[in-house]
Amino acid sequence: MTVFLCNACSTSYPDRAEPPASCPICLDDRQYVPASGQAWVSAEKLAQGHANSWLELERGLLSIRTVPAFAIGQRALLVQTPSGNILWDCIALLDEATKTLVKSLGGLSAIAISHPHYYSTMQDWAEAFDCPIYIHALDSQWIQRPSDHVRLWDEDALVLSSSATLVHAGGHFAGGTVMHWTARDGTGVLLAGDIVQVTPGADRVSFMWSYPNMMPLSAPEVADVAERLAAWPFERIYGAFAKQDIRRDGQAIVARSAEAYIARITPGAG
Repeated sequence: MTVFLCNACSTSYPDRAEPPASCPICLDDRQYVPASGQAWVSAEKLAQGHANSWLELERGLLSIRTVPAFAIGQRALLVQTPSGNILWDCIALLDEATKTLVKSLGGLSAIAISHPHYYSTMQDWAEAFDCPIYIHALDSQWIQRPSDHVRLWDEDALVLSSSATLVHAGGHFAGGTVMHWTARDGTGVLLAGDIVQVTPGADRVSFMWSYPNMMPLSAPEVADVAERLAAWPFERIYGAFAKQDIRRDGQAIVARSAEAYIARITPGAG
């Protein structure tokens, strides 16, 4: 029996003799089935040609990224808090080197996921480090591989430690989540996944219902995301992908970007 991973989105499926017929995550309009068709790889096969790269983004915050890139290519972030390490979002590859490094840093106290595109092999990470996985209940239907480690939550915010809080932001997915982290210098930091997407100039963000299919959110949906984030002061933003970082004025940038977005999609804005 094999745990198969979707080549396009890295979602993992329960042990089986043959790959699934399709990937519901990719069939949804917020993702896509490649023109070449749905394809699958085992976790063991993935490890043969890939490795994880580590980078310190700032004190207490490490990036973990698979190279060469696999599937969507997001990074996971390891957040060091007084109550233990939290893995923010997830990547598919969990090799022995990664297990050794994470254990040397103190293991994981929790895993928290922004939205279904980054579920990947969260079940294996939780099993390896014996920790809960926090997923907003509004996205529970997208979990393709059951796990006793999953903890569903449905509040506006969920405190994970004295320095880390999950915030329900909505937008890209109904249960879209960000993490507010108080960094070691006392500054508020937003770990955004792509619920808020950092743009190439690192001075704006955007909001989308589907990024690969370029389908926008409505003006009320963007306004709702911005309102939910306005209550959480933050200076820096770390997005879903390498180098998607905003180093200052993060909260003001989110507010300005939301206003500009809403103006562009409002009739008569010209």
